[in-house]
Amino acid sequence: MGWFDFWVIFITCALTMLACRVLPLFLLKGRELPPAVIRALGLIPPAAFAALVTNDLFDPLMFKAGIWPAAAVLIAALCVIVVSIKFRSLVVSAIAGVVIYAILLALPL
Repeated sequence: MGWFDFWVIFITCALTMLACRVLPLFLLKGRELPPAVIRALGLIPPAAFAALVTNDLFDPLMFKAGIWPAAAVLIAALCVIVVSIKFRSLVVSAIAGVVIYAILLALPL
């Protein structure tokens, strides 16, 4: 690929990203969104976070180090789900996940 092709692709991508991020702000400025749209937009951050976490939890090579390291990750994740439901706090959930995972890995199994 030559420099001309690179710059065409780069500028096209930059303009597309700019349009996708800036145009909705200008087009929706001052308008009230329907409640269903607001509710749907509110689901995007948890869905993106869940996708990232799931991608890290279920690695194809997760059992390569043995069953216990893979099980410790999944047990910690289940504990985080319980803590999240009870406390509804991202900070408390993250701290609980780190502490539980450290405890599980420290167990002599």
